[in-house]
Amino acid sequence: MATILVVDDELGIRALLSEILSDEGHTIELAENAAQARAVRERLRPDLVLLDIWMPDVDGVTLLKEWGGAGLLTMPVIMMSGHGTIDTAVEATKVGAIAFLEKPITLQKLLRAVEQALVKTAPRPAPAPLGAPLSYGGGRSEVGGLGGAVQYQPALPVNHGSALMAQPMLPQLGLASEQSFELDRPLREARDAFEKSYFEFHLAKENGSMTRVAEKTGLERTHLYRKLKQLGVDLSRNKRGTGL
Repeated sequence: MATILVVDDELGIRALLSEILSDEGHTIELAENAAQARAVRERLRPDLVLLDIWMPDVDGVTLLKEWGGAGLLTMPVIMMSGHGTIDTAVEATKVGAIAFLEKPITLQKLLRAVEQALVKTAPRPAPAPLGAPLSYGGGRSEVGGLGGAVQYQPALPVNHGSALMAQPMLPQLGLASEQSFELDRPLREARDAFEKSYFEFHLAKENGSMTRVAEKTGLERTHLYRKLKQLGVDLSRNKRGTGL
């Protein structure tokens, strides 16, 4: 996961972005103005910066130019603004920003922009040295003891890894891999039982990430929290070490 610096003079924006990105497993550093952002940048090199344009001391574009001129723009920067214009966005990208997000920022746009920024800057694996044996994982593997014969192994489905990761979590949540429901009961009780198992399954599969569960189930986070509380789902045992 990445270390992300969030620079915004609004406390609510900083808190919200910190919660969402922490929930995704990232380490978050916060700054409310350019002075604090400079101090954080001197102390460490973040993997990504979310930088507000309008701040009380120095605006974000000026800070971006400052970092670029000093050779400190060694990380991707995403600019944010609630009063942005096309000219401002163009200027920001010219001086080094890789993206521009207009407030209010939707959850999907935020996560997509962060993911794309981190993917673009991720180090690529070094090429294999000349003469090194090649390995190919396209459904075949060499099996020892067969005299060099090649044994065919069917390719695994794309979601096989997710399923394997989710399975060990099910016993911890008191879930079975196959759920059975008592249908001889009032509709509301049967529906609640199904929904509780449904959300517990997705919490296990997503390792307790409320952000990803909200995306998978199509619910807003606030609605999801209320729903889980109403169904009696114990969130404490689903939270990861970093917490929400």
